[in-house]
Amino acid sequence: MSLLQITTCSPAETEKLGFCIGSLLQPGSFLALRGGLGGGKTCLTRGVVAAVAPESSSLVASPTYAIMNCYPGSTPVYHFDFYRLTCDDDIVELGFEEFFYGDGICIVEWSERLAELMPPDVLTLLFEYTGGDRRLISITSSGQQSDDILVQLAEGLQIQKKIDPKAGYLL
Repeated sequence: MSLLQITTCSPAETEKLGFCIGSLLQPGSFLALRGGLGGGKTCLTRGVVAAVAPESSSLVASPTYAIMNCYPGSTPVYHFDFYRLTCDDDIVELGFEEFFYGDGICIVEWSERLAELMPPDVLTLLFEYTGGDRRLISITSSGQQSDDILVQLAEGLQIQKKIDPKAGYLL
């Protein structure tokens, strides 16, 4: 599987999707988030952190001005926001590249700024505003670990839909 599209209808559903994804991640996982301002990227991150490092979930905020937030847990989550950076040279200069191949989970907002620094195995999420609180989230994978996560996510969402077919995309 290389593409999964999910529509969420509220910030709570976007966060729930993040929790579902987070429950499948392993140390070394890399999420590349793309989409406009207010697209739901930080909401999704809050859900991932709730699954991976629940003791830190109340700390999740957009790191636009800090550039990186670290959420401690049994597996740490490194949350980057490269909105204010212009190119991958800025990222190298700040020393963030070392986190990309560590034992934590990396979540990068505005990941298109990475260019040549993007790891080879990545789960990429594109957020598109479709009106109201609705977001179309297109998830693609590149690499064995992210391919496996995408397949598991699709299977998990199908099971949820069978349990409660009247529910939205997520329970």
